[in-house]
This record gives sequence, C-alpha cells and structure tokens, in this order.
Amino acid sequence: MGNTGAVMVGYDGSTMSQTAAHWAAREAVARGLPLVLAHAFTPPIGGFSDGYISSVGADVVATMQESADASLLEMVAALAAAHPQLDVRHQVLVASPSAALIEASNDATLLVVGSRGLGGFRGLILGSVGVQVATHSQCPTVVLRGEPSPSADCVVVGIDNSPLSAPALEFAFDFASRHGLRLLAVHAWDISTHDVLGTTATMPVPNLQELGADEERMASEALAGFRGSYPDVDVEEHLIKGNTAKAIVEAGKNAALIVVGSRGRGELAGAVLGSVSQSVLHKAKIPVAVVHR
Repeated sequence: MGNTGAVMVGYDGSTMSQTAAHWAAREAVARGLPLVLAHAFTPPIGGFSDGYISSVGADVVATMQESADASLLEMVAALAAAHPQLDVRHQVLVASPSAALIEASNDATLLVVGSRGLGGFRGLILGSVGVQVATHSQCPTVVLRGEPSPSADCVVVGIDNSPLSAPALEFAFDFASRHGLRLLAVHAWDISTHDVLGTTATMPVPNLQELGADEERMASEALAGFRGSYPDVDVEEHLIKGNTAKAIVEAGKNAALIVVGSRGRGELAGAVLGSVSQSVLHKAKIPVAVVHR
C-alpha cells in the first residue's frame, strides 16, 4: 500500500477511532514517522434479483467513498493543526476493515485500532476488528482500550521464559525510552492443580521457594540484555505467584501502556491468540500493545 514505515490507524469516525487517531498521531511524532489514517468498508448487499443476491451500484459505492473521504479529511486537518510537523495521509479502501488493516501491517511500523468502532455491539467488550487485527497483524498493534491517566509514568510488560517474550520486551523498552517512562516488568507464575495432583508418593512435592527463586532468576536473565541496550530506562521487576493476565492488568492500572507478546509459555502454535493476551485485551482500561514475533 505504499506506507512503508508509517504508523497506521484504523479510522471510521467513531469516538473511539478518534481517540485512537490522536494517540497514533502523538506516537508518530515521537517516532518521526508519517501517519496514515485508513478507512475501509464493505459495500452493502443490494437485495435479491431472480433468486440471486445483487450488489449495489457503482454510484452507491462512490457515494460511500466520498463520505468516508470527507470524514477522513476533517480528522487529517485536526491532526495537522495539533501537530504541524506531522506528515498525515489518508486512505479509503473498499474491503473488509480487518482484512485491510492486516494487509497494511505488512508495511507499517505500528498499527493502532480502537477497541470498538461504529456498529459495535454495546455488550461486546472488544470489537471483532480489534481482535482479528491484534491476532494476525504482521507488526506491533496497539488496541486503544481507553486513554491512560495524565500522571501515568510507566510501561508494563508481561514476561515469561519463552523466546516469544523478547519482542515484547524490545518494544516495551523502546517505548519507555522514547517517552521517558519507567518499565515495570511483570512475571507471574503458578503451579497448576494438575502438577500438584499428578505427583505420586515417590515424587517430591514441588518446592515453592525453589521454584520462586528459579522464576526470579529467569526474569532477571530475560531483562539483562535490554537493560544494557537501554541504560536510560529505570526497570522494576514485579514477580508474582498467581494468574498472569490478572497480575498484568492490576499492575497496568496507572500505566501509559501495557505490552504483551502474542503467545507465551504453554500456548499452542495453532491458537488464535494467547489466552493471556486475550484476557489482557478484554480487561485492561488503557492502550495495550500486542507484539508478534
């Protein structure tokens, strides 16, 4: 799509997409990158004719494109006024919104979407577009779950002992460095009921103190290389015995951003999106970045 290196944001005119656009604009300025506002729509079905579903006419599609373009130009003007140094572009695409954004992620540096847009059901916590894009995006994706507090002074990142947490750590350290924020690295661990009940009389019961020490050592090792690359970032390790998603969400209540990997320890390769990432996306009240390998 010719947007190599840009920050791209899905925009449909909804309040949440406006919030996402402003957040994306600030991030584009921080990164020195252009911003692309993308609006995608699928033409409605025209009706039935001779037993077949007919599509709407080209004039209807053209009208929808013009309407979307006018809405985008209003937001482009608002963002340009707020950030005179920002290169703001826009696109109107006749395609499925999620498919269009996923395709765009091949060229973008960062993709930003609102948690819900126009047509979202009020009862849904997270819109389907946000889930699909966060799941299949080829670049880091930020889902706007709400604006962080103006006093937010840290980035929260979830880590485990899988190689998949390294990209999330890289993104979190880089974001913290760019914005002068602390980094709170959350590592939650627990022993499943299956592990405990599966022991036999001849097998030792897991030693929680030793396991805790092992988990702490692992977390420190995962952070060591990034500490050296980002000496300006103040890092705090937060080791918790308990549910990972809950620990991350709790730690991120006053954060500027939560960062999670796409899948972590124990996740099946065929899973749509890791259970921790899904849970954080649905429960967090601030922007959440999902970083794929």
